[in-house]
Amino acid sequence: MTVKVPLASCTIASGAEDILNEVAKLEQIDVKTVGCMGLDFIDPWIELEADPYPPAIYAHVTAKDVERLVQEYLAGNLASAYALRRRTEQPTGQDAIPVLAELDAWKHQTKWVTRNCGIVDPESVDDYVALGGYQGLQRSLGMTPEDVIEELKQAGLRGRGGAGFPTWLKWNICREQAETPKYVIANCDEGDPGAFMNRLLAESDPHRILEGLMISGYTIGAEKGFIFVRAEKPLAAKRLEKAVDDARAAGYLGEHILGSRFNFDVDVFLSAGAFVCGEETAMIASIEGGRAVPRQRPPYPATKGYHDHPTTINNVETLAHVATILTEGRDAFPRGTTKTPGTKVYCVTGSVKRTGAFEVAIGTSIRQLVYEIAGGPPEGREIKAFQIGGPSGGCIPASMADLSLDYETLQAVGAIMGSGGIVVIDDTNCMVDIARFFVSFTKAESCGKCLTGRVGTRILAETLDRIVQGKGAPSDLDNLATVCTSMTTASLCALGRTAPNPVLTTLKYFEDEYAAHILERTCPSLVCSPLITYHIDAARCIGCTVCARNCPANAIMGELKGVHVIDQTKCVKCGTCIAVCPQQAISKRTGGE
Repeated sequence: MTVKVPLASCTIASGAEDILNEVAKLEQIDVKTVGCMGLDFIDPWIELEADPYPPAIYAHVTAKDVERLVQEYLAGNLASAYALRRRTEQPTGQDAIPVLAELDAWKHQTKWVTRNCGIVDPESVDDYVALGGYQGLQRSLGMTPEDVIEELKQAGLRGRGGAGFPTWLKWNICREQAETPKYVIANCDEGDPGAFMNRLLAESDPHRILEGLMISGYTIGAEKGFIFVRAEKPLAAKRLEKAVDDARAAGYLGEHILGSRFNFDVDVFLSAGAFVCGEETAMIASIEGGRAVPRQRPPYPATKGYHDHPTTINNVETLAHVATILTEGRDAFPRGTTKTPGTKVYCVTGSVKRTGAFEVAIGTSIRQLVYEIAGGPPEGREIKAFQIGGPSGGCIPASMADLSLDYETLQAVGAIMGSGGIVVIDDTNCMVDIARFFVSFTKAESCGKCLTGRVGTRILAETLDRIVQGKGAPSDLDNLATVCTSMTTASLCALGRTAPNPVLTTLKYFEDEYAAHILERTCPSLVCSPLITYHIDAARCIGCTVCARNCPANAIMGELKGVHVIDQTKCVKCGTCIAVCPQQAISKRTGGE
């Protein structure tokens, strides 16, 4: 019998290591560690497999469940399973358990670059090779670099790191440079809060990234590559380093790779963790040993990059696509849109029933991704907006759920594809406060080199702070728009140029919320604490004293079995009283209601 235990950052955080230790105590059990398959809402999970029964996946497992689940499975009782990989002739009663491919969270996905995630042992090069790994590299070495570029051109692959630049064109520009040596860099920095698609690939299928980087090196004529991964992702860094070591030992890195004339090696470089490190010129500066500060472009890295030599930088998801396209052939590349074939991995977080990393065809609608795959909002909640593209992305209203997820469509409504993060915002959130939150993040992460990036983010943050405190003025809206325009046109790098997106889109689509804060001094969503007060309904209060005993500011007064009241001068508006009141007798009000 084989028990698969996923060891990735997400599953480890939910107890997978304890499960692994418990499985190791069982006799006659083969334990296989795998990565995450992207269904974070079922973590931690395990998969059991033994003839003649179908492989069964169990969700929300604890260490104390392990022995019981194994015994039930071996007895032919699969009633506790979450899903089956497939059906077999035995056991009886398995029809009550869905096959994984039948689940909404799985059947609408197109598994292309994440096909091995949750299946392959990420620390085994042999496992990767057994599933077709490094066949793309071998095929590439039998082609000319020009043929590889043509393959990617015909496939229509565009960069998956945010800009959507044609991969073949970037490689071709670098290849045509006469200067040597040349370098290739895999960008695994992934600084967007709530985005973990790069981490998923690095922790669950690192050899696919490495194979794509090697194909990149061969194609542009480089003999040296770097994988840039932020230090806050230690497991991703560890597995990438092991993948490099194992590939070198197996002959996939080094000199005369696979009997060819291609020589190539890779170093894994740990980022300091600044958000701006994801900008390619800042990344190069960091690898060179300097401060991660963007520089003016042009010249672009493809002509003058690492130590002023031609350098190609690709996001790790792009490189995973490269490896898969060269393995399967361009004709197998999944259909997307006319301008952007293929798939994209999206991380869906926020107010949804099923959070995770889901790979779908480019052009899939927001509705299908959020409502069908991610399950829509929790009971009793209503989706208000989608924040797409990371902290520099735009906030668009729920009424736009039928929009296609592609570069051009999102850009037209003020959002960006970015790395693929989608935060689902429900009706308990204030859009002015959401804009303030994201601007505060980009302000803190600005490198400070250019005036518009440094001062512009500060002005936006200060203005939004005033508005959520009820101190805004009508002129603030015009000032916000003016500063945003200056930043988008004059900032040095993409951080400064895109930082205004949350402000511009909330001004455009949620202007009524700004008006309420400025003209009425109210927060309709009851979020902005300076504009709300807490009150106890005397008709519902039973005098249990639970609220008073839990109030951190001692702001609630009242005797046992007597009606309680809140001292507004002491209340810090933390919301603890609402959370603990058994009678739901406490509510928030705004604007003197």
